[in-house]
Amino acid sequence: MAKQKHNGNNAAKTPENKAGSPPKTDRRAGFDHFAKPQDTKATLRRVAEYVGKNRWRLVVGLLLAAVGALGGVAGNAFLMPIINAFVYEQSFAAALPGITAMAVVSISAAVCNYFGFRLMAKVAQRTTNLIRRDLFSNLQDMPLSFFDTHSHGELMSTFTNDIDNISMALDQTLVSLLTSGVSFIGTVIMMLVLSPLMTLLVIVMVALMLFIISFIMKRSRKSFRAQQHDLANLNGYIEELMQGQKVVKVFNYEDKTISEFDEHNEKLRQASTDAQSYSVSIFPIMGNLGFIQYAITAMFGALRIISGRMDIGTLAAFLQYSRQFSRPLTQISNQINVLIAAMAGAERVFHVMDQPAEVDDGKVHLVRVADSEAEVTDNTVEDPLRGTKDSVPLLYLPGVEAGLRNLVLAVPEEGGQTKYVPVCGDIRFDHVTFSYIEGQPVLRDISLYAKPGQRIAFVGSTGAGKTTITNLINRFYDVQEGVIYFDGIDVKDLRKDHLRMMLGMVLQEVHLFTDTVADNIRYGYLKATDEEVETAAQFANADSFIRHLPEGYDTMLHDNGRNLSQGQRQLISIARAAVADPLVLILDEATSSVDTRTERLIEKGMDNMMEGRTTFAIAHRLSTVRHSNAIMVLEQGEIMERGDHDHLMSLKGRYYDLNMGTVELE
Repeated sequence: MAKQKHNGNNAAKTPENKAGSPPKTDRRAGFDHFAKPQDTKATLRRVAEYVGKNRWRLVVGLLLAAVGALGGVAGNAFLMPIINAFVYEQSFAAALPGITAMAVVSISAAVCNYFGFRLMAKVAQRTTNLIRRDLFSNLQDMPLSFFDTHSHGELMSTFTNDIDNISMALDQTLVSLLTSGVSFIGTVIMMLVLSPLMTLLVIVMVALMLFIISFIMKRSRKSFRAQQHDLANLNGYIEELMQGQKVVKVFNYEDKTISEFDEHNEKLRQASTDAQSYSVSIFPIMGNLGFIQYAITAMFGALRIISGRMDIGTLAAFLQYSRQFSRPLTQISNQINVLIAAMAGAERVFHVMDQPAEVDDGKVHLVRVADSEAEVTDNTVEDPLRGTKDSVPLLYLPGVEAGLRNLVLAVPEEGGQTKYVPVCGDIRFDHVTFSYIEGQPVLRDISLYAKPGQRIAFVGSTGAGKTTITNLINRFYDVQEGVIYFDGIDVKDLRKDHLRMMLGMVLQEVHLFTDTVADNIRYGYLKATDEEVETAAQFANADSFIRHLPEGYDTMLHDNGRNLSQGQRQLISIARAAVADPLVLILDEATSSVDTRTERLIEKGMDNMMEGRTTFAIAHRLSTVRHSNAIMVLEQGEIMERGDHDHLMSLKGRYYDLNMGTVELE
């Protein structure tokens, strides 16, 4: 067995970071394009389209809120007759009609405001629910390369912080802008009715306020964009470090981690300080200017009362309106800050939504061949591919040769004809060249074949291109040159979902969901019975340790199965592949995380699973590939040697040296 040797410089030799995986971008750089100004009008239009899906709630809610705002304006008009009745007539009876009317209007306005704001809260939550659902749905259609180049923390920030900002704007800002606008217009009208001259004085003071608001808003917009950008970067960094805490501690990286965190945190602090400074400064500035305006108006009104050109009730009502006159403007200015933050978040959300979806232009699809016409209408027929009854049509095709599990590939031809190709599991690479980064090929002119039922193994140094080959079979990526054939058909012509139905993978990096052990195995086939789950676990030699867990197959797994050992997690992932019962099996160093004894037990179960299936196996332990039909030795993206174990040993080349230990896998 070849010894494994770590070489820190090897990663720089190819664009692959680990076993042919795509290169990762510097996630700490964040979504740099989000820091740039986006098309605000287009963003507003798209948000409006989502809001419009709750049209009746929106219309009724805004109407009720507007009526409530008008009621607030109208209620103050009754101050004039009430105060005049007490001051000049000194009679409670004279003031009673005004008091009654004011109470009725105020209570009605409060009721309208309550139901209006409640409906708008429903609009906000339903709208953000739709946005989140569409965002998540779009992510499912993204190519694997998108997730390779964007950190999970940044994406989570889009789902949480950015969408929460949109929700806050819809919940508070939209209705507040409407009610403030209605209050402002109603107040201006009432002030003009009471005293046009004093209204002109108030307008001059308000013009100064508007100038200040405009000055602050221009600087606030940029600051809020920067805040959202830096927040996403910080989330991405924290998420990455939380996943890698064990590595951080093993290599004593804590001080460096704290230093880098402080840098990200300080950037966010600076951006947030700028954004919030502009935001919170508006209220005291507007409030103080409002007090000055109120004092000047009161003094001017007092002079008019002394001269007999105004009564006390009119001045009291006017002063109340003058206080209200600046209040809507202050509210509007505050809500604009919330709106700016929401637009920054919406721009980020829609940017992710607008990422190009995974291309699937395949026209060739799977068809299940029925043995008789009666079988076509028989809903009890067993699925040839597990869980695919709804997506693989069942047809009676007399004279058509069926392949494995009565499956054929329907190939459209010119003239509307369809050719049917039996499914056998024959996979071929014809002069394939591929690169993750243009100009840096990972695979160079690769040609190989795997006949139905054969076991093909890949051996080579880290970064040689082994995992890339398996990723291309799945069409996680498409080749730049050459062709990959599945039963003689270019995989680019195959529907991706039908192609992947026929493939099963066991990855080196195991991912388990927060669920029971049984349901994690059942993820390979959601309709699997308890007996099928247990059989799959026995295949993978996982049954014994599972039964010793506290709740057996019903034991809950948390945090990617952290309550299990690495080897146990790998056994469950192998059982998950076994229960899927695929036609073609891909094993990406599936036994790398288990000890030698467990590896032998797994191989016994996997021999049963690989029986009759085309299998591709990537292995670092050369002992696991000895019985393969063909072994491919890859280096620098090229096949150096190929053949079975005995043939390669007789060549006394790279494979021989690896087995004899004269060279080491890096």
